[in-house]
Amino acid sequence: MPDSSQRPIPRHHTRFGPDVHIPVTDVRDIIACAETDINTAVIALLNRHRINVHFLSYYGDYAGSLLTSATSTSGETVLAQAQLAKNTAASLEIAHSIVDSCAFNVRRVIDRKLLTRPYSVLQNTLRTAESAAHMMGAEGTFRRSAWEVLDTKLPDWLQLGGRSRRPPKNAGNAFISYVNGITYARVLTALRLTPLHTGIAFLHSSIERQRHSLVLDISEMFKPLFAERLLLRMVSRNQLKEHHFDRDANQAMLSDPGRKLVVQATRDEFAFTIAHRSLGRPVAYDELLYLDALALTRRCLEGTPYKPFRIWW
Repeated sequence: MPDSSQRPIPRHHTRFGPDVHIPVTDVRDIIACAETDINTAVIALLNRHRINVHFLSYYGDYAGSLLTSATSTSGETVLAQAQLAKNTAASLEIAHSIVDSCAFNVRRVIDRKLLTRPYSVLQNTLRTAESAAHMMGAEGTFRRSAWEVLDTKLPDWLQLGGRSRRPPKNAGNAFISYVNGITYARVLTALRLTPLHTGIAFLHSSIERQRHSLVLDISEMFKPLFAERLLLRMVSRNQLKEHHFDRDANQAMLSDPGRKLVVQATRDEFAFTIAHRSLGRPVAYDELLYLDALALTRRCLEGTPYKPFRIWW
């Protein structure tokens, strides 16, 4: 049992196992992967200890968050961020870097050789793109090529056959959507530790209310690291089975055993450490999200060139 300084958050009966106690001093955020009931006492406790709760939908998509009132957002940084986003040339430069880094990571994870030509085509398009929408269209074309190559590495029952969401049409898409939902939630937590505003973005539109557009920007580079990479690894290790998914005529989702397996695998992935080239110390994959957000913060405040995350190992 935790000591008195580590008041536990009780987790009552779930489909995933017996009751557990979670020391609040060890928690930064919680991702609810199943139906969850929260009372006002728990909300007050979470808020006091600055613990955000993110909720995934029935199919594993990000559904929303219960965010604490405390935030690291700085007025000075938000003003600088907004000015940068309104500067067309600077904003397009950042958007270009995000799309290029995302495609670089996808190619690194799936197949460097087979995606060399689609990646070159994307880079050529980015050089002449005059809007973020144009860049996202080029990225979509590259992604379709990448998904076709990814399917050649998967068993028939896990192949994507093109990307589908809400709901995913098959097991492969269900896996990708679920891990992407977790990645989005973790990026949101990382950004709230910085002075940046999550609603002001450079690639995705900042017009829609109640949308964390900057989370969409930052998560682009990290989705391949967690979703596609983890999918290929679990397939190569023969860890994924057909019973890990519930499939219907035109939709699929992770089954309870499958959800438990994927959640644990994703959690282990976020905790995995690697030697950082610049910092000269080991960092967890989870910390890479925060470091990327800090790099963007420096771009807003100091004008330091923003170099989005790229897989270097």
